Amino acid sequence: MGKRLGEYTKENTKCMLEINGERLIDRMLKQLAKLRLKRIIIVAGYKGENLINHVNANHKNLNIEWAYNPVYDKTNNIYSLSLVKDKLIEDDTLLIESDLIVEDGMFDLLLNDSYPNLALVAKYETWMDGTMVRIDKDGTIENFVPKQAFRYEEKQFYYKTVNIYKFSKAFSEKSYVPFLEAYIKAMGENEYYEQVLRVVTMINNSELKAKVIEGLQWYEIDDIQDKDIAETIFVDKTQRLEKYMKRYGGYWRFEHLLDFCYLVNPYFPCQRMRDEMQANFDKLLTEYPSGMFVNSLLAGKYFNIKPEYVVVGNGAAELIKSLMENDQTIGIIYPTFEEYPHRKDESKIVKYFPENQDYSYSAKDIKTFFDGKNIQQLLLINPDNPSGNFIAKADILGLAAWCKERNICFIVDESFVYFSEDYLNNSLLSDSILESFDNLVVVKSISKSYGVPGLRLGVLASSNVELIKSIKKDVAIWNINSFAEFYLQIFNKYEKDYKHACELFQIERKRFVEGLQQVKFLRVIPSQANFIMCEVDKNRFSSHQLTETLLNKYNILIKDCDTKNGLQGKNMVRIAVRNQQDNDILLKTLINL
Repeated sequence: MGKRLGEYTKENTKCMLEINGERLIDRMLKQLAKLRLKRIIIVAGYKGENLINHVNANHKNLNIEWAYNPVYDKTNNIYSLSLVKDKLIEDDTLLIESDLIVEDGMFDLLLNDSYPNLALVAKYETWMDGTMVRIDKDGTIENFVPKQAFRYEEKQFYYKTVNIYKFSKAFSEKSYVPFLEAYIKAMGENEYYEQVLRVVTMINNSELKAKVIEGLQWYEIDDIQDKDIAETIFVDKTQRLEKYMKRYGGYWRFEHLLDFCYLVNPYFPCQRMRDEMQANFDKLLTEYPSGMFVNSLLAGKYFNIKPEYVVVGNGAAELIKSLMENDQTIGIIYPTFEEYPHRKDESKIVKYFPENQDYSYSAKDIKTFFDGKNIQQLLLINPDNPSGNFIAKADILGLAAWCKERNICFIVDESFVYFSEDYLNNSLLSDSILESFDNLVVVKSISKSYGVPGLRLGVLASSNVELIKSIKKDVAIWNINSFAEFYLQIFNKYEKDYKHACELFQIERKRFVEGLQQVKFLRVIPSQANFIMCEVDKNRFSSHQLTETLLNKYNILIKDCDTKNGLQGKNMVRIAVRNQQDNDILLKTLINL
């Protein structure tokens, strides 16, 4: 009945759901039509008349037989299967659930395997729900694990049933159908046919083996989020990149995607810090977080600045929104992190575009361009995103003084500063600097610098306490959760680990850059951040073509910069620096293109 799909299944059974404009049942029947099958038997139930009419009108070339379950709302799939149990013993059979979307090659895996009784399974991933199996080294299924018996501490041993099976006539006749009949008699009709397989396996575990799928996409659709993910995975290749980029993250749902687009610290948090977070999971999940006062204390301790100078945000994005929503005119250097200009009316932005192939600029260049311009704010992202351009601290302080003389609020986003060389001495977060320049506002994304984007943490600091107070009033009193608060509380115990992580990063970025320089169609732009901007040789690829090729063929996501203001038509991409293993995968892929 697909109740969790709401309006999508109000008038139709679940397999009539459309994914990217094609119904599940149509896709499945087209795939089955390519196989050497004698017949296809469909058990209908909820809104069965709609399904039968649709299939009969659109798949006349197939030999389709129908069965009907009139008590679909009182029974489960064990009863639906029992209605066609006599068909199982007439021939070898493929048993398929109708709410699946799979690649064509999935059926070939079964049919090309000589073993007569197989269940398609996939290594457990976080999105999976339902029946699991455990298998031995020979691929024999040792046990079916129902949902209520699932143990998360054993998840590394689990495989999810794809709900596509191959049964031989002999297996159905001698084992499966007799046990199916007995199970229904003993347990009733509101059960699952996988439970019968569990019983068969416990008695004789040599008959049914698992066929592990590798590299083939599939998804089971139970609710609207499943529908959304399936539409992303199975979208036409020309639209796949757009689908991914519209998600703005959440890529952990796509287990095998290598994300070189979003920016984090690949070497922090350390394992011991993760363990401490996990050890306190239950309490943090069930307790309220503190309000703004306590979080300012924690942030002050975190960065060794006065609590009254800092406000904590649900990511830096929350604080940027609050900071930008005014009528002041702002000077912005392009290309840039678009979250800032997106919060401003176009008429309130004075734009500076560096005129060189590396998009580099100095403090002197900024002063020269903006001198005499009517601006009340000046934004500097240092290192810059996406160029990676970096201005030394002494020159930044000179800019702060220049702005102060002109009554300009100087906003410095130093989210990536700890990835710069001599990183320990480059931050502006100190009481003495903030107090010397009450026109200075420092923004920092903890997500990017410290590798915890899922916690959504950022800070804004200034000795202009009236500004800090106004932003605190603008954000919600509980704007960060208990996990984020606890992270702030314990960070200082792991500062040495963080510094070590930054040192590891410096080494890996240097190695990664040297590797990228070996890719003949890339020109590498110098960077002091945790990403590298590269110009793509237009004779080989457009930036869009390269990004699309990496995603569609290799499941690797990078950032096509052609959408950024100031980089349109420049054929630029941005590539995050990950750990050595991931970086080597990308380097090997690029070199072999």
